Amino acid sequence: MSQDTSITDSLDESIVEFVTVRIANQLFGLPIHDVEDVFVPQNITSVPMSSHEVAGVLNLRGRIVTAINMRERLQLEPRAKGEGSMAVGIEYSGESYGLVIDTVGEVLRLKEDGKEPNPSNLKPNWTSVSAGVYQLDGELMVVLDVARVLQIGDKHEQLAGQPMGIAV
Repeated sequence: MSQDTSITDSLDESIVEFVTVRIANQLFGLPIHDVEDVFVPQNITSVPMSSHEVAGVLNLRGRIVTAINMRERLQLEPRAKGEGSMAVGIEYSGESYGLVIDTVGEVLRLKEDGKEPNPSNLKPNWTSVSAGVYQLDGELMVVLDVARVLQIGDKHEQLAGQPMGIAV
């Protein structure tokens, strides 16, 4: 009986779940345990003197959420005017963030041992936020590392826990 339990436990541990998102037609995966919610970002207020990756802040059901423009973060072309966006809500180090992306896909359950290291030809700025890749049916899914995504700024200081606003 204990042998069957350990087999089941090891099978459960080898499966990981990702919320898939698209940014500029590239597929990315966020570990499901990092995702709080999905929403349409509205009324984003810009923050003076913030990093260019910070789209601003917004109020989401009474919480102040820092919106991160993932196209800027990944150094991709800006979204076309009138093109809609979505956001994935993340809670990290006691702070709320919204990763502004193009679209949200589905939840994928993948074998953990199917994850491969970052390819050597992956752009350095993508490698800095990637926890590896999965080769899916003719498409590469880049797994985003939330902690590294939130390392923003010229000195790569971690955004989490840093006060927003004008530095004196």
